[in-house]
Amino acid sequence: MQDLKITLIQAEQIWENKQRNLENYEQLLKNVQNTDLILFPEMFHTGFTMNSEEFAEEMHSSLGIKWLKNIAQIKNTACYTSLIIKENNCFYNRGVFVDETGTITTYDKRKLFGLAGENNYFTAGHSESIVEYKGWKINLQICYDLRFPENCRNFEINNQAQYDLLFYVANWPEKRIGHWKTLLPARAIENQCYVAAVNRIGSDDNGHNYTGDSVIHNMNGEVISNHSTNQSIIEASLSVDDLVASRKSLPFLKDYTDNKG
Repeated sequence: MQDLKITLIQAEQIWENKQRNLENYEQLLKNVQNTDLILFPEMFHTGFTMNSEEFAEEMHSSLGIKWLKNIAQIKNTACYTSLIIKENNCFYNRGVFVDETGTITTYDKRKLFGLAGENNYFTAGHSESIVEYKGWKINLQICYDLRFPENCRNFEINNQAQYDLLFYVANWPEKRIGHWKTLLPARAIENQCYVAAVNRIGSDDNGHNYTGDSVIHNMNGEVISNHSTNQSIIEASLSVDDLVASRKSLPFLKDYTDNKG
């Protein structure tokens, strides 16, 4: 296990325009060097659209995944985001974690956002996904999942925490940004882990505004890196020593119960 450098790409998403979004990310990525992980906002190359049939891709031929694999290889890093995937005649808001070798780990969003009708166009996932990367165990989450702490309850088995780092990729609107700023540090504190959360900026065709407020929290819920309202690169180095020391001095993960079945 080594210290881990995280990079969040806080970007304005062009509504339902895959090519322009990818080109925008490529411009932003020119300023990114020597990082271990890159996060992009939810539904990274379409925006949070309910036009699932029109913009869905299949895993074996996905433009978005092909692009992520290329970035991971060029930057010698891993990437995490979500996009619309069609599988077995169902549509998923699917998180994809792609490492520099092209290996993919997926997570299907479990809590679909009913206020936007996401549950009418997408199928919910049923299980969490924890990927191990460079010795870190990372719990993959997407946007609305943030409101449900039971989705990511951390605990110990044989004196080992189930995960060390929690990811959220989001399209979280300005009107509820106070909730975002409150819930993210809460997830860090209660699960005694780092939290890295990336949100978009700008506005979408549904009239929703986004202020970004992408952030990285430590185990005490303290902000170690963030940015507010414009396109930006947010970076932080996550310390293994700090994580171990925090869990040693406050060993409360061992008192949680595994209620996941």
